Amino acid sequence: MIYKSLCCICVLNILSFSVYAQKILPVPNIIFVLTDDLGYGDIGVFFQNKRKCSGDPSNPYEITPHIDQLAKSGAQFTQQYCNAPVCAPSRASLLTGVNQGNAHVRDNQFDKALEDNHTIGTLLKQAGYATVAIGKWGLQGEEDMSPNWPAHPLKRGFDHYFGYMRHRDGHEHYPVEGVYRGQKEVWNDYRNIAAGLDKCYTVDLWTAYAKKWIVDHVKSNAAEPFFMYLAYDAPHAVLELPTQAYPTGGGLHGGIQWLNEAGHMINTASGTVDSFVYPEYRNATYDDDHNPLTAEVPWPDTYKRYATVTRRIDDAVGDILQLLNDLDVADNTLVVFTSDNGPSIESYLPESFTPNYPTFFVSYGPFDGIKRDCWEGGVRVPTIAAWPGRIASETVINTPSMLSDWFATFADVANIPAPARTDGVSLLPSLTGKGRQENSLVYVEYFEEGITPKFEQFEVSRRGRQRNQMQMIRINNWVGVRYNIKSANDNFEIYDAVQDPKQTKDLSLLRRFDKIQSQMKDKVLQIRSVDSEAKRPYDNALIPGAVVNRKLNKGLNWKFFEKDLSYVISVRGMRPQLSGVTGSIKRTIVSDRKGMLLCEGYIKIPEDGKYNFLFQTSGKAFIRLHEAKLFDADFGYRSNTPLIQSVSLKKGFHPLAIYLLSDPSIENCVKMQYMRNGDSEWKDVSQNVFYH
Repeated sequence: MIYKSLCCICVLNILSFSVYAQKILPVPNIIFVLTDDLGYGDIGVFFQNKRKCSGDPSNPYEITPHIDQLAKSGAQFTQQYCNAPVCAPSRASLLTGVNQGNAHVRDNQFDKALEDNHTIGTLLKQAGYATVAIGKWGLQGEEDMSPNWPAHPLKRGFDHYFGYMRHRDGHEHYPVEGVYRGQKEVWNDYRNIAAGLDKCYTVDLWTAYAKKWIVDHVKSNAAEPFFMYLAYDAPHAVLELPTQAYPTGGGLHGGIQWLNEAGHMINTASGTVDSFVYPEYRNATYDDDHNPLTAEVPWPDTYKRYATVTRRIDDAVGDILQLLNDLDVADNTLVVFTSDNGPSIESYLPESFTPNYPTFFVSYGPFDGIKRDCWEGGVRVPTIAAWPGRIASETVINTPSMLSDWFATFADVANIPAPARTDGVSLLPSLTGKGRQENSLVYVEYFEEGITPKFEQFEVSRRGRQRNQMQMIRINNWVGVRYNIKSANDNFEIYDAVQDPKQTKDLSLLRRFDKIQSQMKDKVLQIRSVDSEAKRPYDNALIPGAVVNRKLNKGLNWKFFEKDLSYVISVRGMRPQLSGVTGSIKRTIVSDRKGMLLCEGYIKIPEDGKYNFLFQTSGKAFIRLHEAKLFDADFGYRSNTPLIQSVSLKKGFHPLAIYLLSDPSIENCVKMQYMRNGDSEWKDVSQNVFYH
């Protein structure tokens, strides 16, 4: 007898893992290039080329030829969203694969320690990758623990790290000279090496080190795939200029080069700090008054700087792409380019400079909103992915997705299951045109004091809009946005993100959208978990149950996926070997096989109230209530440690998914209980409350 059925005869389905067992694709190198505060509208193929082609002298424009070529050779994501409209939570969600409803780092929690859990780094290391993080981190934890920060990249899945550890250091693009913000620290693993980085402009510095690392790795261990997280700190904050023109050639023998000489670490560490403007911008003019009869005027220095920084990033991308070609690894390297959030108005320049309002280039693209806004301009990001031979050239992906989806995507690419805690979906079907693309859950929550800028280009109702508690959710083409939220009952403004990307017509005013309004209000409660360090006005709202239109039976459906595992996996796209129905999760269902046991169904809540749930297991597990995390007993969980979680629930049926690792060598003891607030005794979660 290979398994025990508790409530009925189990059905034996001898089926393969349709996704993972049948993969024949080679495992590629992965380079993830993340920019800081680069707007959707700053990239040529997304918006700037339209301004250029308009021929209108009142439309100054930026050029990004290398990034445009990357897009031409691969895929453009026209509807990809960041997880939060500011860097720390956005980057944390990217690295951990969870949205802001379940994230540990939220709001403006800069320098907060990235949780000790699965990251892209830990996952890809298990898949046999060498991992390196370069550039801005800002998720290390306590600042005064240098260099032993609790969430140093080397403690979060990366073999090596080179860059700015602290968030605030990323405001300055010259570590030594500190033209505007003072001297900073650059860390090579656990060693601060900033003292030798004279005249090193960080875009050049991170690029030079990235190239050096790639060359060293390919020459020493070409058979081992690598993952590089290359996180630039530009164009964010200080709009400092490079020392000189970008070196010609690019790649192995040209472009930026690592010299490894103190005081002259890279080949652009000479000349004058904060001095070089690209020739195409140096003497650029535009029609400032929209009058062809008057003379054009020079661009203000601020915008020459902004365009130069963006162009510098573009040259860096081209340099790295050329290196991949020179090393003959381009065909087996997936390159992703994107930004962490929308464009910023923060430039930290002297008062004599024009403020860095992104209206000059319309950096927010065809939208309203900037960094710290949940309007489209604050959360849409310019994402491009190229993988020769796997992603067709000139692919345009219009399906909505999030940066946190790249976690599951890289798992899929590396032929390894994503952890069950990930909220994202693999984007590989969209990228390759093979298989069915699952819907991504697009959700953002954020708190920020202050207002949306009073730009004339923005809709009148959006200028000077009070922010405070904000929320955004997308369901199909409909985007719901709430600002200055007071309670869970506040209405969403609803817009058609496809037909009305500037969000000019609020559809919530039409009665036919009442059902969508209700759906959004329910959904945003069902997909998130409460975080005491990022309080929301809807934290204590009762979570509505699911709409159930058919008769339910007692017990939970269970499925077993046979696989030798060390962590609790998502089983998206997999087919089970065994399945059946159980009335309890307290006893072993599959007793002699290693794998993943998933029990799914509903828990019946008898009346409205706040419920306390208790869970413990001798193995590993992960539990979702609706789409939110209820218990994470996987990464770092100590066997038989009781976990307690309080949840406010409405009377009704609430979807439950219980993921359990099955291992014959471990006595799989599982305990799950609940207690309504005010009651004095715990009750077992069992046959009496489980339905399917």
